[in-house]
Amino acid sequence: MNKPYHIHKVASSQQLGDAMSVRKTVFIEEQGVPADLEIDEHDTLDSGTIHFVAYLGEQPVAASRLRPYAPGVGKLERVAVLESERGTGLGKQIMLEMENVAREEGFQSLKLNAQTHAQRFYEKLGYEPYGDLFEDAGIEHIAMVKTLA
Repeated sequence: MNKPYHIHKVASSQQLGDAMSVRKTVFIEEQGVPADLEIDEHDTLDSGTIHFVAYLGEQPVAASRLRPYAPGVGKLERVAVLESERGTGLGKQIMLEMENVAREEGFQSLKLNAQTHAQRFYEKLGYEPYGDLFEDAGIEHIAMVKTLA
């Protein structure tokens, strides 16, 4: 059964707060990422970053962000799905929504730094790993890229 998720481009401080609450749960509480590493200068409504939040009913259950990285290149970051919603297809839905918005914004390719446990998830969506493994916030990552059609 597909759950009725609603994914929004963040347009208000309330929605941004909802997105940040999901990220806090997943990254800070579950994964132990220090708050000063998780929250940065791109986490405002006027930073040029496009934030996304997904709801199940009124409850925020996933979040992510897309920001300009280089000419024609967008960077996908902070993709977070609450534990209760993992395995439902929501992660794929939010990724596809970000890709659609990236195309609308004129990006030709997307970059992301995947936690290695999630590498296979991104590969199934067409992202290709490059470079060496590296650590970020004490968690092993791999850089990945995808050209948008």
